[in-house]
Amino acid sequence: MSPSPHQHRNGSAGDSAEGRVITAARLATMRDRGAAATDDEAARLGAIEAAAVAVRDGRIEWVGVADGLPRAYADWPRSPAPGPLVTPALVDCHTHLVYGGSRAAEFEQRLSGVSYEQIARAGGGILSTVRATRAASREELVRSAAARSAHLLREGVGTVEIKSGYGLRIDSELEMLRAARELGELLPGLRVRTTLLAAHAVPPEHRDRPERYVDEICEEILPAAVDEGLADQADVFCENIAFDLEQSERVLRAAADLGLSLRMHAEQLSASGAAELAARLGARSADHLEYLGPAGVEAMRRSGSVAVLLPGALYTLRETRRPPVESLRRAGVEIAVATDWNPGSSPLGSLLLAANMACTLLGTLPDEALVGVTRAGARVLGLEDEVGTIEVGRRAELLSWPLEDPVELCYRIGGQPTPHRLVGDRWIDCGELAAEAVRWS
Repeated sequence: MSPSPHQHRNGSAGDSAEGRVITAARLATMRDRGAAATDDEAARLGAIEAAAVAVRDGRIEWVGVADGLPRAYADWPRSPAPGPLVTPALVDCHTHLVYGGSRAAEFEQRLSGVSYEQIARAGGGILSTVRATRAASREELVRSAAARSAHLLREGVGTVEIKSGYGLRIDSELEMLRAARELGELLPGLRVRTTLLAAHAVPPEHRDRPERYVDEICEEILPAAVDEGLADQADVFCENIAFDLEQSERVLRAAADLGLSLRMHAEQLSASGAAELAARLGARSADHLEYLGPAGVEAMRRSGSVAVLLPGALYTLRETRRPPVESLRRAGVEIAVATDWNPGSSPLGSLLLAANMACTLLGTLPDEALVGVTRAGARVLGLEDEVGTIEVGRRAELLSWPLEDPVELCYRIGGQPTPHRLVGDRWIDCGELAAEAVRWS
């Protein structure tokens, strides 16, 4: 497989060494404005009208009102954005994009009244996908993930996190991570961050001895993933159908000792204290949080852990318990939004639909949802100094939309217009980037 002419070697868009000034009717920079962010929606989104962005070597050198462009950039060529609105490229910070098989039959079961937990305890759920993923070749995993990635690329996603967790043994877990890394090398404009989630479920061969599997994760799988440079982060599913608090802490401490940043699936199906554990260990995020209580909110406030909301899972499982968004907001806990794209509980292939669901189902405000799929998502992945905002020093990963109001990005239920993406010194229709992904599928 040969790389695309637009491809940067780490999977991000190609750079241009020539300086250039991007002009736009409106920027939504998503920059953290501190106290000013409480004034109004435009302030919270870091909006700038009649704006310009000076870009050189793929980095932003200056941002502001075009009339205030410094003299040093006056002779640089201008590149007007194709549409009125420019935003950062989107960040999907929680996905399970690499997997084998389908779980459409379980969808039908749940509609007939069987719960997610009942399906899992009967050997379905995650373990069903484990069987299909173990049977798939790496090429099959890459090709199916490329087809899924096309949907994200088409709507402007520039960075995606991909978890393992459907292998549950050393060879299959590492193969999933290799497939995710390969995907990032193949697809222009898509940066891939990988997360080892070997502690996703107890595999069938360890059903009666889960501690042995925890030993295997800590002593074999984690070190092998780090030695091969396959994992950027580590995650644990802390739940009564997966791993308890003590087991989760063992895995996360072992991951931290190896230099990985930490994540946790927390408080999704029951109140377990997982969010408090995540905060105590300095995890970058606690994700799901339907059963998060006041102590967990306070712990996350103190630690600075991001709350990742995954409305696709709540919608698919028809859950009625919502994450405490108002409590998180009052506490000043930063909120990210992601698709949680997976074959069972969230087969959701649109980050903008996830943003809409965060508003309509979970009670976020539109500006919170938009920050959640840009700046906050980047922070979860440790990329806050690289992407997610339009400000000096960040990568010039910009989207131009045929829209004037940023709220339209999370107002529509489908039918989103396709943005253009700044790739080097050209604006490329994101449909072209999606077509490139389809070519590899």
